[in-house]
Amino acid sequence: MAFGALALAFFTVALDEAVTDDRLLALSWIYGGGAEGASVLLGTVAGSMIAIAGTVFSMTLVALSLASSQLGPRLLRNFMRDTANQVVLGTFVATFLYCLLVLRSIRRADEIAFVPHISVSIGVLLAMASIGVLIYFIHHVSVSIQADEVVARVSEELYDGIERLFPSHMGKPGSEALKTSGEAELPAAFAREARPVGAAEDGYLQLIDADALMALASQDDLVLRLERWPGHYLVKGQAMAMVWPGDRVTETLVDQINDAFVFGNQRTAFQDVEFPFLQLVEIAVRALSPGINDPFTAVACVDRLGSALCRLARSSMPSPLRLDCHDRLRLVAPGPTFAGIVDTAFNQIRQSARSNPVVAIRMLDAITQIAGHVQNAQDAACLRRHANMIVRGAQEAVPEAGDLLDIEARFMVATQAVERNG
Repeated sequence: MAFGALALAFFTVALDEAVTDDRLLALSWIYGGGAEGASVLLGTVAGSMIAIAGTVFSMTLVALSLASSQLGPRLLRNFMRDTANQVVLGTFVATFLYCLLVLRSIRRADEIAFVPHISVSIGVLLAMASIGVLIYFIHHVSVSIQADEVVARVSEELYDGIERLFPSHMGKPGSEALKTSGEAELPAAFAREARPVGAAEDGYLQLIDADALMALASQDDLVLRLERWPGHYLVKGQAMAMVWPGDRVTETLVDQINDAFVFGNQRTAFQDVEFPFLQLVEIAVRALSPGINDPFTAVACVDRLGSALCRLARSSMPSPLRLDCHDRLRLVAPGPTFAGIVDTAFNQIRQSARSNPVVAIRMLDAITQIAGHVQNAQDAACLRRHANMIVRGAQEAVPEAGDLLDIEARFMVATQAVERNG
């Protein structure tokens, strides 16, 4: 937006120099004053815009500080990526730069006097637009820091992640008969002859370049088995892939494989579906802490987690066997499982909500809903296990008999739903 303002300033000033028709001044929206008035006007707009930009930046920092302390520091990335905040700051900075560049083109000397009437008029229009953007920003920042709104935004990111479960983006999936047997098509000598490729650095695995790995495996006629997937933390030298045949592993090949793995200091949601689950869990656990004591936010997180797990239960987990365009096995890429994701979603909240009947009941309600979407006995057994742990924790920690009866009644409903659909 700043570079756009620079280009617009040069264009409008050049247009003013080329258009000398006095009939332009008769238009109601064209600035008709002299050089002194134009300088004062643009200087006022430029000074106001840079002052407002500083105020907006301060308001953004306050919102970030509040979100970090109340909801968790890992949510700062969501605020930093907020397009609305970026557009607001960009509008003020762009208006300031535009007015500054047009201001330098005004000449007051009588013999070479020049007033860019069109440019000054556009500067006024940009100032009016900036006022509208400021009003919008005040509303937007007050809404964006509300817990329910933050939970909803994280949930949208979670739903998108479920649509592209790892490793569904890698090549072509193996046949349906082989989805439960990742070793079925591996060469017989794979375990004996495969050689590991270690991580080149410490950090969280953020991204795997599937196209590069598939092209490399096809080019050198290799079979790769990934030992880690996005979201895992690796220590330098730790095995992240096994390569077969092992005698083809060279330093060049190791470098090419390492180039396909992107590491960073934090987890991201692009290929790591568990990360947005953990963000919702973090909000819920913080809300249940004695310092915040906000069970309503925890309940909102449980509702969103239940909705996401319903979608996950309906979808088919991608095959770990990934084939190239010639239907030859090139990658074995195990990914997260339904049971593992359910553990991620429920374990910490269950542990923090042992003595909170409201959250325990809502978790059992979520299990009842998810049970209506499971497609196999293993997923149903996972839900049954969590329901049993929730009611056992409540029996140990909830002192009120009436609350415990409510929890046990919801537990019976949840177990019946699991038995009926599992």
